[in-house]
Amino acid sequence: MGAVVGTLTMQTKQRRPSRDKTDDELEMTMVCHRPEGLEQLEAQTNFTKQELQILYRGFKNECPSGVVNEETFKHIYAQFFPHGDASMYAHYLFNAFDTTNNGSIKFKDFVMGLSILLRGTLREKLEWTFHLYDINRDGYINREEMTEIVRAIYDMMGKYTYPALKGDVPQQHVDAFFQKMDKNKDGVVTLEEFVIACQEDETMMRSMQLFENVM
Repeated sequence: MGAVVGTLTMQTKQRRPSRDKTDDELEMTMVCHRPEGLEQLEAQTNFTKQELQILYRGFKNECPSGVVNEETFKHIYAQFFPHGDASMYAHYLFNAFDTTNNGSIKFKDFVMGLSILLRGTLREKLEWTFHLYDINRDGYINREEMTEIVRAIYDMMGKYTYPALKGDVPQQHVDAFFQKMDKNKDGVVTLEEFVIACQEDETMMRSMQLFENVM
């Protein structure tokens, strides 16, 4: 998840150009899919109005229509992992942002998720991560789902995976996670099992990539 934060928050770290507030408000009404008003998004997220303006400008620069489809999302994301194959992880990440499951991400979808990843509470971050791993959205994580995500992460890291990846390493990680998470040994992990296990194990927290730098 670190890449999503780095990819989509670079705009907030750049110096904001001198620009009239009215221009920003007007710009947000001129795309095909108009986002929520700045005030409403400010109330719903942990971003300031100025940060939302900068994020929106960067979002519209990449997606002039105001929405991003999966192929565009993969293209943007792949630029940050040139030595690996980020396509599968980007697919799962896209689905996590696409909360309405309509095949596109609007600016509101993007900033709501980003707000949780960057500035949400620990519980909120854990819940978001759980939903990332819950590929079929049935409320549980099974071994197959976790294995798919873990393999996608290794594929994305490519040659920078250290130590060098062996074929059974992802499965070993999944087995270790499940041993700690699946308290009742029923073969699936619930949200509460996931949250409790992560909170109890710092190593697992790091493995789940939950420690993000704040902007």
